[in-house]
Amino acid sequence: MPNIRPSSDLRNKYSEISDFCHKYSEPVYITKNGQGDLAVMSIETYEKIIGRFELYKLLDEGLEDIKNNKVSPAEEIFKNVERRISE
Repeated sequence: MPNIRPSSDLRNKYSEISDFCHKYSEPVYITKNGQGDLAVMSIETYEKIIGRFELYKLLDEGLEDIKNNKVSPAEEIFKNVERRISE
C-alpha cells in the first residue's frame, strides 16, 4: 500500500518521512491540494533504481548488437584487452 502524505508533512514531519523511506526503501507520495505531486525516497533507493535503468539500457544495447550481428568472439575480446593492458 503506498504511503501518501500531504505536502505540509514535508515541513512538519520531515523526520518521520525520512525514517520511513530509509526503513522500507520505498517512496512516499506527496500530494498538493489533494493531487499527486511528488515522490520522495532515500538517496540509496534512488541510486538503486537509476542503476537498474542503466543496466537495462546496457542490456538492451547488447541485445540490439546481437540482433544486428555486431558481436565478436570472447577470445578475440580478451586478447584485445590483454594487448591494451600490456602496452
